[in-house]
Amino acid sequence: MIDRDALLRDGYVLLRGAIPSDWLDTLRATFDDGVLPSHAWPVPRGPGWRHALVDLDPTIQAVCRLPAVLAAAGTLIGERFFLAQVEGREPLEGAGHQGLHRDLSADRCGDTVNALAFFDDYGPHNGATRLVPGSHRPATRDAALDPADEARAVQLSGRAGDILVFDADLLHGASLNPSGARRRSILFGFFAEPRHAAHLATAHLRNVRMATDERFDPAPWPPVAPTA
Repeated sequence: MIDRDALLRDGYVLLRGAIPSDWLDTLRATFDDGVLPSHAWPVPRGPGWRHALVDLDPTIQAVCRLPAVLAAAGTLIGERFFLAQVEGREPLEGAGHQGLHRDLSADRCGDTVNALAFFDDYGPHNGATRLVPGSHRPATRDAALDPADEARAVQLSGRAGDILVFDADLLHGASLNPSGARRRSILFGFFAEPRHAAHLATAHLRNVRMATDERFDPAPWPPVAPTA
């Protein structure tokens, strides 16, 4: 059960063990098979990462549609939404560090939600994500990123099969992978329905091949008790 109040307050939820354990070997193999060099993408990818083209794989798509993931995304977006894109990412040894940043909503606060599904155990040893709880609603949209926020950042750790769902306006960033240990994941995004036309206009630049016409409705809150 997702704590709705905590999710809205903190801007994220870490769903422990959300991916069935018997899916993980298939997901790791799909990631490895889908790795493409930077120059093979429509827009070259940055150095220091493996990027995998995986969005047509049915198990990958099933991960993105797990009920807990859709419930968290719907709570944050608050209106009808769609799955926009999926991409595999993994930091290489000695690389992967990102400054804290916001991916930013497009039309209104909360219209964009990201998720990271981890296929390997993750923590400080292999560049796990860090984030600043509650930073998704700054006083102004263009609020400067205060370096002091790094002191408030929480670095996540957990096991293969966990999924992080977070508001795109939340301060977050990957960390350095000092050991080179594998940290395969997929990054996927949900957009509010009104963003669909703009999404289609740029989808080819992000190598989005999957259909994005399926729609999801936020679950009612509070939950409606079944009638007798």
